[in-house]
Amino acid sequence: MFNTFFYHPLYNLLMWFVDALPNNDAGVAVVCLTLLVSVALLSISKKAIKTQLALKVIEPELLKIKNEITNKEEQARQTLAIYKKYKVNPFSMMALVIIQIPILLALFYAFRGLPAIDTEALYSFVKAPPAVNMMFFGVFDIGQRSIVMALVAGVTQFIQAYIVTSYKQKPKVADDAKKTMQEQFAHSMQTQMKYVLPVVIGFISAGLPAALPLYWSVRNVFTSFQELAVRKKGVTLNKN
Repeated sequence: MFNTFFYHPLYNLLMWFVDALPNNDAGVAVVCLTLLVSVALLSISKKAIKTQLALKVIEPELLKIKNEITNKEEQARQTLAIYKKYKVNPFSMMALVIIQIPILLALFYAFRGLPAIDTEALYSFVKAPPAVNMMFFGVFDIGQRSIVMALVAGVTQFIQAYIVTSYKQKPKVADDAKKTMQEQFAHSMQTQMKYVLPVVIGFISAGLPAALPLYWSVRNVFTSFQELAVRKKGVTLNKN
C-alpha cells in the first residue's frame, strides 16, 4: 500500500519532471514536485489553518470553562459543547500531520537512490529521463548532504512557526503562577515549536541528502504564504 499510494506516484512524478525540465535538473524537479504536493494538500492544510485560528477565537470561552469548572468530566463535556457549538474539530489539524509522514518517507526513498533510475517503479506511460542532473542550477548536488540547505530548512521552519504563533491572542493571565496546567503546557509547546523545532529540523536535515531539506524549505515557504492568506481573509465561526 505504501508503494502503491505514495512511493510509486511520487517517484513517477519526480521522474516526469526531471525528463520534462531543461537540463534534467533534479533540484528544479523537487521544487515542482513540492509545489504540486502542496497544491494537492491545499484543502487539508487550509482546514487545519482555519481550525487553528478558530481555536484562538474561542479561547476565552475555553479558558472560562477551565477556570470556573473544577470537575474534569463536566469540564470536558462543556469543552466539547463549545467545539460543537462553533463547529470546530481540533483533531482536523492532525490530518495534515498524519498525511505528511508517508509522503516524507516516500520522498526519502525516492531521493536516496538518485541519480540512478528505478525503472521497475516507473509506470508504463512514464518515460525514463536520459539522465538525472543532481546539480541544482549547477550550484550544489542535491544528492549529497548540504549544510546550507540544512540552515535554509531550519530558517524557513522558524519563519513558518513564527507566523503560526504570532497570531494575536486574547489577553492572558499576567502571572504565570495563575495559569492552569493546560495553559502552561500550551505555552511550552508554542515555545518549542517556535525555537526548538527549527533547530531539530536543521540538525536532521544536515544528515540527509539536500533534496529533502529542499523539499521541506519550499513546503515551509508555501505554507507560510497560505497561512498569511487565510489569516488575511479571516475566519468566520458558524454556530449550530
